[in-house]
Amino acid sequence: MPHKEIHLLEHLKNDLLEAGCDEAGRGPLAGPVFAAAVILPEGFLNPLLNDSKQMSRKNRDILRVIIEKEAIAWAVSSVTAGEIDKINILNASILGMQNAVRALKTKPDFLLIDGNRFRPFDCFLADDYKTVVKGDATFASIAAASVLAKTYRDEYMGKIAIEYPQYGWERNMGYPTKEHIEAIRKYGYTPYHRKSFHPKELEPLLF
Repeated sequence: MPHKEIHLLEHLKNDLLEAGCDEAGRGPLAGPVFAAAVILPEGFLNPLLNDSKQMSRKNRDILRVIIEKEAIAWAVSSVTAGEIDKINILNASILGMQNAVRALKTKPDFLLIDGNRFRPFDCFLADDYKTVVKGDATFASIAAASVLAKTYRDEYMGKIAIEYPQYGWERNMGYPTKEHIEAIRKYGYTPYHRKSFHPKELEPLLF
């Protein structure tokens, strides 16, 4: 089968240093949400790069090494399940991306944000960023951020799966699979579970 050619845009504003931002883990029942910010060098091209959800785990792991080596700057941040419960998943996702930008060793001039919601922070005003629906399939920097956010989150879920092996987090990454829901029914919730986001039928187990 021929390899599908992927066309990602390098820039929105050619005269500014842009950072792409994305998150991973908005929909799971357990674990943090992870976010990443990446500033790519001029002319960065890799045929494997795409929205991380469309890539194999092997290719994501390969690209993570390349991105970390070749990016002008990159950073990853996470927001815990407890914090998600306090401020909700949308605000946690935005906070994670903001913190990833704050952690960049090189300050960008402009931000490309995956999705349709963000807010000004620090010195970044509304004119200093643009939200892009399906941005991880549109701009290379957002796609790179999606790869880092996804691989770091998957790695984290694999680690906490050792602590709570009965939930299968190394396979389901905390998402509401049949296996995961059945494990909650049998063993209850853990400190890594999001209490504010759960299937209706599991609600009695929270109390």
